Amino acid sequence: MSQGRLPPWFKQKLVDPKIMSTMQGLLDGLKLNTICQNALCPNIGRCFSQGTATFLILGNVCTRHCSFCAVKKGCPVPVDEDEPQHLLEAATRLGLGYVVITSVTRDDLPDGGASQFAKVIKLLRQSGDVTVEVLIPDFRGSPDAIKTVVGARPQVINHNIETVPRLYPEVRPEADYARSLELLFMVKNLSPEIVTKSGLMLGLGETRDEVIEVMYDLREADCDLLTIGQYLPPSPRHHPVARFVPPEEFAEYEDMGREMGFAEVASAPLVRSSFQAATLYAKAKSRLEQAIHLKAK
Repeated sequence: MSQGRLPPWFKQKLVDPKIMSTMQGLLDGLKLNTICQNALCPNIGRCFSQGTATFLILGNVCTRHCSFCAVKKGCPVPVDEDEPQHLLEAATRLGLGYVVITSVTRDDLPDGGASQFAKVIKLLRQSGDVTVEVLIPDFRGSPDAIKTVVGARPQVINHNIETVPRLYPEVRPEADYARSLELLFMVKNLSPEIVTKSGLMLGLGETRDEVIEVMYDLREADCDLLTIGQYLPPSPRHHPVARFVPPEEFAEYEDMGREMGFAEVASAPLVRSSFQAATLYAKAKSRLEQAIHLKAK
């Protein structure tokens, strides 16, 4: 879909090509991928200009076939054993104090790639005062894989619910709504101090009531943070956009989410699960600490 056909609230300033080129050179030199590039994120210019990116580990080819996603599908390459060290070097050179890591889904691996997540997390945590957020796949619901990631002690574990359960067969055919909720609940049970997070896309054909029901389900799973943004089809071959949700409706969901008990909610057309993640975490951390303090009294 062309930029010209989008509603006016999607317009953004052009970014200096030199900034984009510099970041691309760093990533290419270290053989690293980002979800910013592979998912065609509309915020890539803003993030790269601020010297941030969401790193994509385990290659750039996914074993699943979600109809909303621009990431390549097919047979992935072998896991790069040097990837954790390269990612640490990139984070160090960029001066990142908050690092966000996600991955393609690797159903071809026995542990779904959980051990690679753990290696990256541990290396970053050992390198200094770094906050690590991981956006993980469902690992086919494997408790062992989830325990592996939790055991590496990231501060935030994100797993996107993406859409309402009715739309899963056409939007996330190889995923399972209940399994995703159980993953978030399991993380909290294993390590209550880890902040849990999830995200929703709107405009896929869901109803308002369905969105609210998902929000309640996430709170039942003790999810702390929620992001809600507008779905934009990467190409005509992907799932069509059903409607463009106006900013005021996003604002309503944000207010509802806080009333439901989420520690923090980011809801707007250009919100993405990893966009300005450090800011969302900082706001939530303050609220969570206040809640703990009040309980102690």
